Amino acid sequence: MRKLLRQLDKNGERYLMLVFYCFIVFVIVIEVVRRFVLNFSSLWGEEAARFAFIYLGWVGASYGVKQRAHIRFDILQHILPLRWHGYMYLFGEACTLVFAAFALYWSLDSIFTMLQFDTLTPALRVSRVWFEAAVPLGFSMMVVRVLQSAWRDIQDIRAGRDAYAGTKLFD
Repeated sequence: MRKLLRQLDKNGERYLMLVFYCFIVFVIVIEVVRRFVLNFSSLWGEEAARFAFIYLGWVGASYGVKQRAHIRFDILQHILPLRWHGYMYLFGEACTLVFAAFALYWSLDSIFTMLQFDTLTPALRVSRVWFEAAVPLGFSMMVVRVLQSAWRDIQDIRAGRDAYAGTKLFD
């Protein structure tokens, strides 16, 4: 069980992104074939792909926080000595945590409103809550990843190691 949890912690977002991405590609290919070969398309395909794309985006945002691959201003990183980088990352994580907590709170408010009024999607005719839940789920995952990053940075600072700089998109 511990090995499974460790594997999910290491690759959970990647697995979810793969599932959502494959689903999107599958649905879009089916819809293109239906539209241009059979001269018929469905409403549910476009809507299902759109909502899977929303989940893909929020899970990807959590993965970006985990890998430190998100957009950031790192001009101070080039000016300050290496030993201060961990503190800068901690400050950034604190700001991200505050933002994610506020966003999580307000996204849950909209979920409760949708539950109260029982809103449905136009084509699939299922509760919109299932699709709007991507926002609080994404922010919840971000909160967990920010706390993990902060813990890693605190350990690096205490041990005197350089802070984890994350994945670089460009050199």
